[in-house]
Amino acid sequence: MKKIIFTGLIVSCFLALFISPFASSSPDGLERVAINKEFIEKGEGHNVIKSPLPDYLIPGIKQEKISTSVAGILGTLLVFGLAFGVTALVSKKKEQ
Repeated sequence: MKKIIFTGLIVSCFLALFISPFASSSPDGLERVAINKEFIEKGEGHNVIKSPLPDYLIPGIKQEKISTSVAGILGTLLVFGLAFGVTALVSKKKEQ
């Protein structure tokens, strides 16, 4: 089972590193509707929580494609770490 999990992590990191820079920069469906219906500015107020990686970019990295790749790797590892940690906690509670 661990082999499958780590294989999935490696594939996800590969995709984040090499495929994410080619993602469309066009607005997604919801954002496009907000632009077309002219209420996009209402959703662009102050943020409740500041994003550590705004717009999937790393502050300080000038090349957008490299910045997107690094942000993708960091996000993938963060989500994997959180999921792994929660699973470990739940598994411990079931064993007790």
